[in-house]
Amino acid sequence: MDVISDKEALREQLQEWRHDNEHIALVPTRGNLHDGHLSLIEIALQHAERVVVSVFPNPAPSGDGENDDAYPGSLEVDKRKVRRAKGDLLFVPSLETMYPFGIEAAATVRLPVLTEELCGEERPGHFDRVTSEVARLFGQVQPDVAVFGEKDYQQLAIIKRLVADMSLPIEIIAGPTRREEDGLAMSSKIQLLDESQRAIAPRLYAVLMEVAGVLESGSEDYAWLEENAMQSLNDAGFEAQYVSIRRAETLDAPDRDTDELVVLGAAKLGSARLIDNVLVHV
Repeated sequence: MDVISDKEALREQLQEWRHDNEHIALVPTRGNLHDGHLSLIEIALQHAERVVVSVFPNPAPSGDGENDDAYPGSLEVDKRKVRRAKGDLLFVPSLETMYPFGIEAAATVRLPVLTEELCGEERPGHFDRVTSEVARLFGQVQPDVAVFGEKDYQQLAIIKRLVADMSLPIEIIAGPTRREEDGLAMSSKIQLLDESQRAIAPRLYAVLMEVAGVLESGSEDYAWLEENAMQSLNDAGFEAQYVSIRRAETLDAPDRDTDELVVLGAAKLGSARLIDNVLVHV
């Protein structure tokens, strides 16, 4: 497996693969890889002959002061994990590679409305950085397919919208959420939890599953379900930020004709901010 940091070396390797008519998949990450990330590499290998895994840590805190990478991580450990997962290339761009004219002078890619609600409301500007950085990675790698996890469902929907809106020739593939034995979605943020918080954390998924069960029984009292779920999370020791029932395809508000919903939730637990979601067929 090669490890490349500059665009020129990346371009040379990509050209060699394309000359051999090999398809290229991209798995974008912020590093500190866990089994959830590695499952995305497995999916990418099913759709392309070559897999590029990118590691680019968030360069700045979000609007709420939270930094996506405020947890321990090691590039050397990530290299070993990508190699064992049979990734072909680890792309680790520097800040200068990603932002050759500096962050303050950088071009941005922004999707209004969808990026401003749910997690976007709690973390102003977060998804503007996501879309801008993903667009840069798409331009640098020019993959045939890109794989994103369903755990960050809103991000997945935003990336799909970005590709459709800009007519990018990239297939976006969703990777199912990988979970711990107790149901907690795998996340690097788990490292921030102490023992008592770790015991509470699976309750987020449990509460969303409870909402899903009521929806499957035919309930359409969305506002009550959301409010009740928020209270359940707060009673369990979380600082609930939102629980929201949306149309699965667009994240619009549901109506009586909606047959697939998604229940999304976000809550803080100590210094960790946890997110999760459950798909519901009604």
